[in-house]
Amino acid sequence: MSNSQIYVMLLHTHKLVVILFLLHYLIKTVLLVLNKQEALAKYSKPTKVPEMIISSLFLITGVVMLVMGAQVTTLLLVKIVLVFAAIPLAVIAFKKGNKGLAILSILCVIASYGLAEANRSKRGKVTVDTTAEAGNSLAIGKKVYTEACAACHGDTGNAGLAGAKDLTTSTLNHEEVLSIIQTGKNSMPAYKKLTTEQIEGVAQYVESLRANKQAEPASAE
Repeated sequence: MSNSQIYVMLLHTHKLVVILFLLHYLIKTVLLVLNKQEALAKYSKPTKVPEMIISSLFLITGVVMLVMGAQVTTLLLVKIVLVFAAIPLAVIAFKKGNKGLAILSILCVIASYGLAEANRSKRGKVTVDTTAEAGNSLAIGKKVYTEACAACHGDTGNAGLAGAKDLTTSTLNHEEVLSIIQTGKNSMPAYKKLTTEQIEGVAQYVESLRANKQAEPASAE
């Protein structure tokens, strides 16, 4: 299994765990706020072990994804702080029956998920000035790739950070490459701010990375 496949699997697992964590603590918070102590105790007892598993997976998948990631942005750092704050806040809240802390824990989880999506969306809003390279598709593609793609794919296309595919072994045809640049896929955001010329240039440059890699054995001989 490749690094990109592992990252995508972790990404989906993390999202599922976040939803389960949020639903679980939302139920507990509602019961706490409504002073349904008996119902809260009845719900909490059988879900104690699943709660520990969910909380652990929440942290583990997040940390592993961070290690496999490419760029640590301000939004990502704030998200990490919120995630690490949410779990102990929840534990303290229900141990002491503190409604305010319970609500704050829920808000931390919601905010952290929102920041993660905002960070991903921000990556797709990159704008690159390629005026100087006008008319040269490959030069345009290289400039856009360097500024928008190299952080995850690497200069040679095979870095594999943050779930990025190895572009040097890709079997996608030209139209498929164009489509993924425009619409995104899995952990890769859609680059809708790029012009048609820039998208075409990136596709050509990506294909040149693959061609260069395939030509290496022949050159070595």
